[in-house]
Amino acid sequence: MTDLELIALVSGAACVAGLVLAVAALAGSGTPARPAASSGNGLRRLWLGAGTSRREQRSHQLLLGAAVVAGALAFLLTGLPVVGLIVAVAVPGTPWLFSVGRAEERAIARIEAVGEWTRRLKDVSATGQGLQQAIVGTITSVPEEIEEEVRLLAARLQAGWTARTALLAFADEIGDPVCDQVVAALILHLTDRGERLGDVLGSIASAAAAEVATRREVEAKRTQPRFAVRFLTGMTLAVLAYGLVNTEYIRPYGTAFGQLVMAVLGVAFVGLLVWVRSMSQPPPPARFLPAPDPEEAVA
Repeated sequence: MTDLELIALVSGAACVAGLVLAVAALAGSGTPARPAASSGNGLRRLWLGAGTSRREQRSHQLLLGAAVVAGALAFLLTGLPVVGLIVAVAVPGTPWLFSVGRAEERAIARIEAVGEWTRRLKDVSATGQGLQQAIVGTITSVPEEIEEEVRLLAARLQAGWTARTALLAFADEIGDPVCDQVVAALILHLTDRGERLGDVLGSIASAAAAEVATRREVEAKRTQPRFAVRFLTGMTLAVLAYGLVNTEYIRPYGTAFGQLVMAVLGVAFVGLLVWVRSMSQPPPPARFLPAPDPEEAVA
């Protein structure tokens, strides 16, 4: 192998290796990204993923391990390093592409749950209980989609957090302007102690129901581009599977130049899939409440 061929081979491998990291980062971008303090934090995020629970982190680690094993097997079957890298990318990338729309469906379900919880909070507060007691009283009937967040809110209030900081933390965890409206009404009630809190919560719950209906209508119109993402992903998997079974199909890419061409085509095709997927996703809703200040958590 000449020096030029070696350089071409290393360049192709580097391109796809970068693609592996890019897809892994994208697949774990369910939450807004925060600036990394160091390269060690970046590696830790890559290893643990964006999941907040141990179960989600464990699933992410198993997926990374499966990607490494699948890539190694593909390389052994074909003898082509770029094929191994592409297969390694496909393992975490395929679930991410097939899951297009699920994040928005989950967000809609959570907003519907916020509306239901708001109605229950209105009913409990109408009995004359204080705001903290009313929130704690809704734990037994809170919808499953936001049960963890409401239980954490009640635990923070019972642990001595200031009500404002606990409510802001709750809104930050839900991350939707509909919840911001509920929290803003509760925070205003803490300062003016008005008697119309129930009316305000009832209006917000009705607005949440209208918002859910609108988002579901928009989601129905996004079906076609999301089907295109799944169709292209399925075709890609079929081509990869055929290439692994019939090595004659990918034999022309066996040279260093062929590997470079395969790497460029792979990057371009995955970039196309990511672009089509992004077009089928709604922009993140704009929130208006600030993030909680940890220094104000305890009065």
